[in-house]
Amino acid sequence: MTAFAALHRPGEPLLLPCAWDHASAHALAARGFRAVGTTSLGVAAASGLPDGAAATRDETLRLALTLGSGPFLLTVDAESGFADDPDDVGEFARQLAAVGAVGINLEDALGPAGRHAAKIAAVRSAAPDLFVNARTDTYWSGDGDPGETVRRLEAYREAGADGVFVPGLTDPARIASLAAHFDVPLNVLHSPTGPTLPHLADLGVARVSLGSLLYRRALGAALETVTDIAAGRPPSGTSPAYEEVAALSGGQVR
Repeated sequence: MTAFAALHRPGEPLLLPCAWDHASAHALAARGFRAVGTTSLGVAAASGLPDGAAATRDETLRLALTLGSGPFLLTVDAESGFADDPDDVGEFARQLAAVGAVGINLEDALGPAGRHAAKIAAVRSAAPDLFVNARTDTYWSGDGDPGETVRRLEAYREAGADGVFVPGLTDPARIASLAAHFDVPLNVLHSPTGPTLPHLADLGVARVSLGSLLYRRALGAALETVTDIAAGRPPSGTSPAYEEVAALSGGQVR
């Protein structure tokens, strides 16, 4: 079992914050998070590209190259693998592993389950040590059919997935059912209106991802700050000092 896989413990879930650049990832690591993910929305938005459209392959690999040698375990959100061809997805996974990533998140986008399973198998073959988190979007963008969810995840597990991910699922009973059904870690996306982290632990969840939440909160805080200043109010909230941010990249204070 790899060090990253060992962090996935049902009842004591890995809380996975997701970064979008060097500074955000290193700031999270400095707060004690042993593992950091990337957010495809954050990477895409920061680059002026669409999310979920296979448009950020190069940007994602470039970020992995920047972060892969950091003092944390890195898992990468690779959308649907940025390709339909399983061999191309496998090659991308090999490149991620080569720069130091320890995990990859692959979403099915409700495409054919067989094709997604083939991608997972290709990743398993090309990068055997990479933790493959297989995501189904049955709740995220589908109708949340429990039977379809299980069918897809079983196919992905059989193809070699190390964990299964169901973003958009917030119903406690269904979460507990899935956690008990599979012999691999269940990952859910944290929802501000869904079960709390302790509740998810009680349900048997092994990994709780924050997805794009931190990026969206950071953008929201920036807008709130400039609005306060424009209105003559002191900005609320806290901000890292210039020196702290400069130190994240080894920069010099000017």
